[in-house]
This record gives sequence, C-alpha cells and structure tokens, in this order.
Amino acid sequence: MISSAAGVVSFLPYLAPWEFSPTVALVCAVTVVLYIRGLCAPGAPPSGFWRPFSFLLGLALTYGVLQTYFDFLSQHMFWVHRLQHLVLHHVGPFLMILAAPGPVLRRGLPPASRSVLDRLWRRSGVGPLFAWVQNPYIAGFLFVGLVYFWLTPSIHFTAMLDANRYRLMNWSMAVDGVFFWWLMLTPRAAQGSAAINYAPRIVVLAVTGFLQLALGAFIVMDHRVLFTVYGICGRAWAISPLTDQQIGGCLTWIPPSMMSLLGALVVIHHALHDSEPSAAQVRSAAAATA
Repeated sequence: MISSAAGVVSFLPYLAPWEFSPTVALVCAVTVVLYIRGLCAPGAPPSGFWRPFSFLLGLALTYGVLQTYFDFLSQHMFWVHRLQHLVLHHVGPFLMILAAPGPVLRRGLPPASRSVLDRLWRRSGVGPLFAWVQNPYIAGFLFVGLVYFWLTPSIHFTAMLDANRYRLMNWSMAVDGVFFWWLMLTPRAAQGSAAINYAPRIVVLAVTGFLQLALGAFIVMDHRVLFTVYGICGRAWAISPLTDQQIGGCLTWIPPSMMSLLGALVVIHHALHDSEPSAAQVRSAAAATA
C-alpha cells in the first residue's frame, strides 16, 4: 500500500507542465467550464455518457501532450514528437468533434456573449474567412499540407530550436485539426448554410489519408537521417537516429491512414442516417396520403 502511494507521488512531477503555457491552460479550462455549463443548463437535452466522455477525453489528451512531461520528450525524440502531433491533429480533435459539442458549448455561453459573438461573426470578416477555410478541398490541402510543411527537414530543424516557431507549429496543428474534423464529421443538418455534401468529404479523406501514408512510408524507407535536430538536442533514450526516425515514420504512416478510414465510416453513417426518412416525415407522409 505504501509502495503504491509512493509510486503515485513519484509519478506526479511528470504531469506538471514542462514549459507552462497560460494560453493552453486558459483555453482548456474555459472549454471545460463552458461544456459543463452547457450540459447542466436548464432544458438541455440528455447527453448520455459517451458524448461527454469522448469530448473530455479528446480535450484531456490534447492538454496532456502539450502541458506535461510528454512535451519535453517530444522535443528530444522524433517518434514522441510524431505521437504528439498525431494527438493534436487527429485523435484529440476527432474525439471532441465526434461528440458534437457545438450546441453544448453554445448553451454554456452567457446569453449576452452569444449575441455579441453572433454580431461579430456576421459583421466582421471572420464568417467569410471561416467559410473559405471550410471549403472541403482547401481544408484538405491545409490539413495534409501542414504535415508536409512542418516535416520539411530544414523547417522542422528551425521549429524545434525556436520556441516561438515550436508553439506556432503545435497550435497550427491543433487548430487545423479541429477545423478539419468539424467539417468532416459534423452532420449536414448541424452545419447550417455551410453544409457540405458527403461525397466530397469521402474524397478529401481518401486523398489526405493516402498523402500521409506516402509521407510516412518515405520517412520509414529513407536510410538517411532526415531530422538531425534531435541529435543536437540530445535524445531522451539511447536509440539510433534511424530507429527513432523509422518509428516516427510508422506513426506518420499507419495511424493517420486509419483515422481517415474511421472518418470515412462516420461520414458514411451520417449519409445513411440522413437518407432515412425521419419519424416526423413518415407521419406527415401518412397523413397526407390519408
């Protein structure tokens, strides 16, 4: 009993931020508060267990890879860095958007702030810019383009050594992941006037999955050390640079392709669900027939 408690206490320092980011902490805390307020708001429909679990798990994973000892390891091991970006760009946003959190977060906002945000959305350039970014082909280009951009060896080298570029890299992956998976996984009815047909989503998921597969395969099969910055920073574990690179390449190759496949299955589910007449439509058709 004493040894297990000591083990927990000795593990706690690894949960502390390696480099504390007030922005990450504030964004995550505000998001949790808004989500819980939305769940507990008067008149809110029952949410069940899995949606809140999925949303909070995705947010916790995103926070964990940015604000724990994991972030230190990602700066000293290429394969841990690729795992970090897998969570930021794929797993975390996928789980959060799969929970359909939009209505819940909106209910969590104070009523006055909802109207202010609505006016800003309509009158500023945010709405048109968001609509442009949410074009499925532009979204797909940005989604896979950022992966290629940050894994260009010369760009990756400077990003890992410059604190500002490092933060920009991580933030761009996280934000782009949320935008992309919102576009891919949200049912058409919940997207309003910006609704995107399901067929283009399947095409985008197939192309982005293939391009990430190709990049990961190239990294695995190339026998040169492409990412030399980890030798300069010092690796956290004593493994060869090529082994580190090959494991990271596998994480760039296989899991993102699987996430694209899972996304396609969700899109197909939405398409089949939308094609089924709702109960209200059935009753209306029956009444009209009668």
